[in-house]
Amino acid sequence: MKKLKFKNGDEMDAIGLGTWKSEKGEVTKAVKIALNNGYKHIDCAATYGNEAEVGEAFKEVFGKGEIKREDVWVTSKLWNNAHKKEDVIPALKQTLKDLQLDYLDLYLIHWPVAFKPDVGFPEKAEDFLSLEEVPLIETWNEMVKAKEQGLVKHIGVSNFSIEKLEELMADTDHTPEMNQVELHPYLQQNKLLEFCSKHGINVTAYSPLGSGDRPEAMKAADEPSLLENPVINKIAKKHGASPGQILIKWSEQRGTAVIPKSTNEKRIKENIMSAGYQLDEDDMKEIADLDYHFRYVNGKFFEMEGNSYENIYND
Repeated sequence: MKKLKFKNGDEMDAIGLGTWKSEKGEVTKAVKIALNNGYKHIDCAATYGNEAEVGEAFKEVFGKGEIKREDVWVTSKLWNNAHKKEDVIPALKQTLKDLQLDYLDLYLIHWPVAFKPDVGFPEKAEDFLSLEEVPLIETWNEMVKAKEQGLVKHIGVSNFSIEKLEELMADTDHTPEMNQVELHPYLQQNKLLEFCSKHGINVTAYSPLGSGDRPEAMKAADEPSLLENPVINKIAKKHGASPGQILIKWSEQRGTAVIPKSTNEKRIKENIMSAGYQLDEDDMKEIADLDYHFRYVNGKFFEMEGNSYENIYND
């Protein structure tokens, strides 16, 4: 399996287990299955509402001693209601408590969007704070402090466009080490990948299989299916792989990390086996032609009359 390298020499396995949408009653088992079947990269977030259950898996697995904490890369994310400078490190410490860890390998600003501290998810424009009220650099400076305090080893962002990255980087000497974004053959993000590569920013692909199990309210009526795409299925048949394995391998082969979510034991094992395949030049060319610039997670849920978060992705 490929690994992503960081400037200090640390390495992260390219294929990890995502935990977004994993039910509380299932995620502990899923993380244990993953860790016991070779995964060394687990992706979490406070807003997923299941970090305490993920923490139970860590406690049990690390407690047995066969798999060491330092051999597993754990990522989490700062939610939008903790962007104010006095809220960042307390939110991080709550995540550490829930995950039953002393440190994170990577901590990300989940979105370039800020809510009021008592808002879990906004229902009206008044629930937001503008980026004039809470500039991204204010939040970022606290992320830097968390790294300096040893609470996290690496810091980065998620769902940041080139414009948002440039805005942040203009105000700091601490360039984000990661940008986690939606990435798959229907949304290949070539310009963003080129920008991140130029500036030494690693990239993680989320929703690599099309996120078909996300809430119905987030779905378009006629959205295309990645797993049913004829080109992906043809390539899968050619290699004796599943469509999901081809989609995961495509991300890994492009040099990004990729975090497919599953709570199904067979699929968890199948997903990490994607590393064993190799797509040839013709496969990559055919998949390159599938870029429709289609987003499954389009950020429209942040757009409300009266707030300043229209067209969050600038595209």
